[in-house]
Order: sequence, then structure tokens, then C-alpha cells
Amino acid sequence: MLRFAFAVIALAVLAPAARADDDTPKGETGRPVDKGAIGVGIILGEPTGICAKLYLKDDQAIQAAVGSDFVSGGLQVHGDYVFHPWILQDRDSYVLPAYVGPGLRVVDYQGQNGAPSQVAVGLRAVGGLLFDFKNVPLDAFVEVALVAGYKFGSGSAKGGFDPDINAGAGVRYYF
Repeated sequence: MLRFAFAVIALAVLAPAARADDDTPKGETGRPVDKGAIGVGIILGEPTGICAKLYLKDDQAIQAAVGSDFVSGGLQVHGDYVFHPWILQDRDSYVLPAYVGPGLRVVDYQGQNGAPSQVAVGLRAVGGLLFDFKNVPLDAFVEVALVAGYKFGSGSAKGGFDPDINAGAGVRYYF
């Protein structure tokens, strides 16, 4: 599981810095042309850790996070393909789009009080708000994700359907 988490982090760090497709002239609606396509930052909530976002187009991106799952105890890795279909506000200094999309989540639950560790794999349905600054290479976000997962158990650990809710807020710096 740790190798998978390190592979995700390495991919986010070593990926070539691609520019998002941007047909919008600077100063008009949408993301400004001088902001990079790759953002890296922190997320607080479920999980709490490192997050990244790669814009494929102005309204489509891949986002991921690796962090600690404090409620259940363990390491969580997730990735989402998000769409930004609605711009709620567009001001001189920021853009406020809403985003939605599907994703995947893997959690390595660490056994507590002598309980065996387990792994859960699930599908995510994420939605959130993005506060995208135009004058600085930062964005801030809040999101909620519904998770339909399956927990794999062995021995005394019982497996089965593992529904969950993730919520988090964070900030990313763009390169």
C-alpha cells in the first residue's frame, strides 16, 4: 500500500508541467493564462495530507490526495476526474466554480487494539467549490465525497460493504 502511495506522489511531482488549454484571453472569464496547470498543496479533513490537481482543460482536471484517515485510522489514497460545469462568481480577483466528478479511493485501515489491518476499495462521487485566485497562483477548495466501498477482511476482521463520507478543505499552489 505504501508503494502505491509513493507512486502517486512521485507521479504528481515528476509529471511534466503541461499548460491547460486556455482559449480565454487574459482578463476575461475563466482561469488566467499565466497560472500553471499543476497544483500541489494540503488538504485537511478526511483525509488530512497532501493533495494535487492537474488541469487537462479549463473545465476538466484530475485531482488526488494522500493522507491520514483519522476517523477510522489508516492511510487513504484517492483520485478524482472532476468537471467544472458551473461558474458561480467571476470577479476581477477570483473565480468561484463548482465541481463534480467520479473517483476511486483506497484505504489501508491499520488495526487498533490488536485488531487486524484491512484494505477497502471504493468509488467516490465528489462535489465541491473552488475559490480560484486570478492574481496569485493559489486556489482554495471545500469538497464532500460519498464513497461506496468494499472492505476486504481476513481472519477475525470482517469484510463487506463499506459506505463512507469524506469531507475536506485545502489550498494548492500552482506551478
